[in-house]
Amino acid sequence: MKILFALLIALVPMLARAQDEGRPIVIGRSYTMHSAVLGDTRRINVYLPPHYSDATRRFPVLVLLDGGEAEDFHHITGLAQVAAFNGAVEEMIVVGIEGVDRHHDLTSPSFDPADRKLVPTAGGAEAYRRFLVSELKPWIASRYRVSGRTALIGESLAGLFTLETYLRAPQSFDDYIAISPSLWWDKEGLSREAATDLARGGFAGKHLWLSIGDEGTTMQEAMDRIVADLKTDHLDGWTYDPRPNERHDTIYDSAALAALRVLFAVKTP
Repeated sequence: MKILFALLIALVPMLARAQDEGRPIVIGRSYTMHSAVLGDTRRINVYLPPHYSDATRRFPVLVLLDGGEAEDFHHITGLAQVAAFNGAVEEMIVVGIEGVDRHHDLTSPSFDPADRKLVPTAGGAEAYRRFLVSELKPWIASRYRVSGRTALIGESLAGLFTLETYLRAPQSFDDYIAISPSLWWDKEGLSREAATDLARGGFAGKHLWLSIGDEGTTMQEAMDRIVADLKTDHLDGWTYDPRPNERHDTIYDSAALAALRVLFAVKTP
């Protein structure tokens, strides 16, 4: 009996190994990239669409701010995958940049003492934008079959950075998706300067998609100011899709999916 028991004990690990151990589910690949502009190394996460294996095809690129694995990479790539799978949206490459100090990278300097106290490392947006345009975009183009169309997406502070890039450096990207941007920053400075930024021009062929949830009076007034300026300038290629039934922490997925459906809609013959 003792021998039989010993044999059974010995067989348990063998039986366990014989079970299906599964396989990894891989949605992308992660790289490190040194930036001379930023003076450090950043992690870049890349999702390739289902038909990327077709060497005859080229794809648009969605550059995702806050694009780390513990940030927004998984759910935004999931949206891109599902939307393309059901035929509503073009397949696209998603490139996420993992945040390091997002309060620094995604904000321009603020003249508000309260902001400087709250975010003492703020003010790196201009350098971060140069990194995206002069280093990251060429890095992507050198490695992947891109169509030449590149969009930028972000929410909250990343939405502020996205909208600021559209207003102040519109040639940086082709499409901009700014969701519940943190327009309170610098005492609503971006919205107060929007008319001046729009008057400089350079928006031909560019597309902006804006959304905001229930964010309270300050951010809504700032958004209303920007929308009014967009209307005054009679610009084409922008969409405002307010979502008052969503909060700051719930708006991203539904708004991002709606934006992709508008900007990357599959064209029917």
